[in-house]
Amino acid sequence: MTPGAIVYRLRKTFHHGIRTAYYRDVVRPRILKTRPVCPAPNAACEIHVLTSSGDWLNLVWTLKSFYHFSSRTYGLCIHDDGTLPSEAKRALREHFPAARFIARDEADSAVQAKLTDFPRCLHLRRTNTLSLKLFDFRHYLQAERMLLIDSDILFFSEPAELVHRVDDPGYHFNSVNADVSSAYTVDPATVEEQFGFKLRPLFNSGLGLIHGASLRLDWIEEFLALPGILDHFWRIEQTLFALCSFRYGAELLPEEYRVKLDGESRGSCKHYIGAIRHHMYGQGISRLVRSGFLEATGA
Repeated sequence: MTPGAIVYRLRKTFHHGIRTAYYRDVVRPRILKTRPVCPAPNAACEIHVLTSSGDWLNLVWTLKSFYHFSSRTYGLCIHDDGTLPSEAKRALREHFPAARFIARDEADSAVQAKLTDFPRCLHLRRTNTLSLKLFDFRHYLQAERMLLIDSDILFFSEPAELVHRVDDPGYHFNSVNADVSSAYTVDPATVEEQFGFKLRPLFNSGLGLIHGASLRLDWIEEFLALPGILDHFWRIEQTLFALCSFRYGAELLPEEYRVKLDGESRGSCKHYIGAIRHHMYGQGISRLVRSGFLEATGA
């Protein structure tokens, strides 16, 4: 390795400081020494997650902290985006042995066959990896309700209001965390003019309750004809979740669940979006470690 390459690697490793590097590279793998989690199938709600080669280890922290602090046993379905290495697949199966694991090639065949009558949906599914969160989660859902949890979220205590809404059979809204700002690919005024409902601000599809009945393919096919909806690769999936949700009926989770661009975790959980991902290690995981989380889960 050349001196320049060594300097580059060091700068990349310690870009956010020694503390962050320590918790990311040394402490984070210790989650693999904790006990497996065996959630039971649940007709009321099922957790669906999409993971990749770059975020599967974070996902283990996300899921184990949720199950530990929520004391819930919702079923779990893990979707591979097609990049997971064999070691990740093995680890995920070992740590969540009761989960359903959906391989990308299996999903490509099964889901795309169901989209043949919806050409816009089929094109999006073939060209946008994040759309797996929408189409594949919908296709494989085996419960009335779905709990979305991205792999950049940590839980520090029971997310009481979230699980209350999930568990309440009389609660009929989709309900997600509020974003820092609205991140849609369509104009809300156009949506209201064309479809007659308001696309309200701040919808974030990283954490929340989604009713399976809200994810209608005929609606999604209609929405995909909206001007500009495909203009931002990263926001299309979130925009479609928001459109389906507000047409169905939706509200945001309370303020403590809102995405904030700082590292402090003041509520029951924290969503460490890309701009603050490094805080997931230096502040979030370190907080869990100091609280005895690893010991409590069998490390």
